[in-house]
Amino acid sequence: MDVVELSRLQFALTGMFHFIFVPLTLGLSVLVAFMEVRYVRTGNELYLAMTKFWGKLFLINFALGVVTGITMEFQFGMNWAEYSRYVGDIFGAPLAIEATVAFFLESVFIGVWIFGWNKVSKKVHALCICIVAFASNLSALWILLANGWMQRPVGYVLRNGRAEMVDFAAMLTNPYGLFKFAHTAVSGYVVAGFFVLGISAWHLLRKNQPEFFKTSFRVGAVFSLLSIFLVILSGDYSAVVVAEAQPVKFAAMESIWETQACAGLNLITFPSAKNECNIVETGTIPKLVSYLAFHNPNAVVRGLKDFPKEDRPPVLPVFLSFRAMVGMGFYMTLLAILAVFVSWRGTIEKNTLLLRILLYSIPIPYLANQFGWLVAEIGRQPWIVYGVLRTSDAVSTSISVAQVTGSVIGFTLLYGFLGFVDIYLLVKYARKGPDGDLSSLTPSAHKEA
Repeated sequence: MDVVELSRLQFALTGMFHFIFVPLTLGLSVLVAFMEVRYVRTGNELYLAMTKFWGKLFLINFALGVVTGITMEFQFGMNWAEYSRYVGDIFGAPLAIEATVAFFLESVFIGVWIFGWNKVSKKVHALCICIVAFASNLSALWILLANGWMQRPVGYVLRNGRAEMVDFAAMLTNPYGLFKFAHTAVSGYVVAGFFVLGISAWHLLRKNQPEFFKTSFRVGAVFSLLSIFLVILSGDYSAVVVAEAQPVKFAAMESIWETQACAGLNLITFPSAKNECNIVETGTIPKLVSYLAFHNPNAVVRGLKDFPKEDRPPVLPVFLSFRAMVGMGFYMTLLAILAVFVSWRGTIEKNTLLLRILLYSIPIPYLANQFGWLVAEIGRQPWIVYGVLRTSDAVSTSISVAQVTGSVIGFTLLYGFLGFVDIYLLVKYARKGPDGDLSSLTPSAHKEA
């Protein structure tokens, strides 16, 4: 492997590992904020106990997520100096705003929230976690606006041998970045919802604190289902944006080789990049790809053969990652519907099979998120900034294969250790459950507002 491939591998490993923590932070911050606001409004101490228990898991995930995120940014100078030189005027702005505004808010108020128990009023304390949830999502917005610019560059000119920003508002309103943020954020909410469902299921199977975890289960079920609905909605519009801005990526996602109107979706397909065709095609749903691409069943979808081979992404990994993400989405939709149904029926504890499935399904939304990022980033290749700068031209020119190999090994060992610590702490405190006997604190034990 050369320097380019090794640098790509390193950023992929660190990026995918960091993104284990991000979605849970986005979603769990919202859920914990909801629980504490619920406590303040109703006085029901069951929600206070839920806030503390799920908040503890949120803090473990948040702390390790910060560590893995900081090290990623060093790679722009280490491995991608030419990229930083060429587009730093544009890419640096949203990252700087994220650090000085969103991360500052997040860090300050999470400190007040951690140490402010019984030192500030209940309303102020609840406001702190609400600000943390807002800032966490605001942080994701700025980062994804930066990534959205890489996917669909806008508001810039090429001058003095580099890309320079001339319209900051164009970046802020870039549809690619906005829909990427919406889709990523609500996907994180699904991760958090299934995290709560799975842990609650584990305790309910063992009859630990049943009232506490039945209430947590209900909250997680409704949150998951609402979030999945938003994922589907944002994903639909994201597909339209991709089809318009990166038609070659969309063609790879659906393995469309020939330009065609009224393009149908094959339920079973297997592409062959070597032969530039699909060696398996069956179960066609007429016009569905055209509708997904442009919300017009008769629209023309450009095929991969319309683009030079050197400008096409690797078709098979993009296609398989997209299919895996969508398949997992359908699976989670079914589980969320069933979870809401048994919650509504009041038969959560009786459905032991569903509880076991939910327990073992905790990794599924994580995997779906990872596959989504594989589609987004591999599908953009061979460009690091689509249509502007190729990945091969963005790598640092002063580093060697040995140096990058050493840093890949170093990052792998560091992140492997952090991953072990994260899983150990989350499992330890998730299995421990809430502090004290909460059997007397039922949702009806206190007057609801």
